[in-house]
Amino acid sequence: MATAPVLETPPPPVAEPPAVQPKKGIRSYWRLYAAISPFYLLFLAFGLIPVGFSLYLSFHRWDGLGSMEFAGLSQYRYLISDTQFWDSIGNTLIIWALATIPMIFLAMVTAVMLNSAVRFKNVYRFAFFLPNVTSIVAVAIIFGSVFSTNFGLMNALLQAVGLDQVAWLNTPWGIKVAIATLMTWQWTGYNAIIFLAGLQTIPGELYEAARMDGAGPVQTFFRITLPMMRPVLLFVLVISTVTGLQTFSEPQVLLQTTDNNSSFAGGPGHSGQTMVLYFFQQTFDNNDFGYGAAVAWGIFLVVIIFSIINWRLVQRRGED
Repeated sequence: MATAPVLETPPPPVAEPPAVQPKKGIRSYWRLYAAISPFYLLFLAFGLIPVGFSLYLSFHRWDGLGSMEFAGLSQYRYLISDTQFWDSIGNTLIIWALATIPMIFLAMVTAVMLNSAVRFKNVYRFAFFLPNVTSIVAVAIIFGSVFSTNFGLMNALLQAVGLDQVAWLNTPWGIKVAIATLMTWQWTGYNAIIFLAGLQTIPGELYEAARMDGAGPVQTFFRITLPMMRPVLLFVLVISTVTGLQTFSEPQVLLQTTDNNSSFAGGPGHSGQTMVLYFFQQTFDNNDFGYGAAVAWGIFLVVIIFSIINWRLVQRRGED
């Protein structure tokens, strides 16, 4: 009986070593770097270099034309003792508080109303966002007429209810209220759109469960809406702090005709002079570019400090 031939199993194929990819240097990506280079070149020319030069300039005395004179820390020592600079900080903080607190409240209420609207949502959004894209110069001129002492709409309303006229643009608190009202009108719609975007990310199941448990609208707002909106609220508060502490156009245009000495004086008694207005006054009215640079860095420090304070306050309330 013949036996079947034994078939030999072929040896397993030997895997070829992977091809070694040649290392690509930076030069091989030059097209990608060239594509993104315009942003960095513009940032370098109009951002980083001016910031560095302003820091260098803050240690010198310079009138913008002559030679620079090294002053060391004397500019900053004078800044610490400058009462007008501290007054401008106080004016800025008061105006910021008068504008930001009602603005955030009105923006939240507006966002809730827009979120519950059924028809014409896009029309409402456009109408509330329109003040933010309107020319601030034109708006400030209109508000100057509204708060005019003799022919203003505000005094006409006060007289209609039997109250005396108020010299809005000639008294310390009247100036601050007028500027804060303008800022509130300008930024309420913008922040309402941001709040609306945050409201639309909250799952509807949470509201349905709250209604099934018998929660009313007020309880739902404070137990669901506000906790879920905390990151958006933090963002709005920080942005409002940064923009509010750098207020310039509103008081400059609104009060430029109330003081004949300088368009950056902030009205009678410097009552509406913000930190940025004071910076412009020292730099362009007094031609003291070195001290103006020191004021600018002082403003930067104040903005950073209050932004951190607001961030910490909101975070602490969220942890509680």
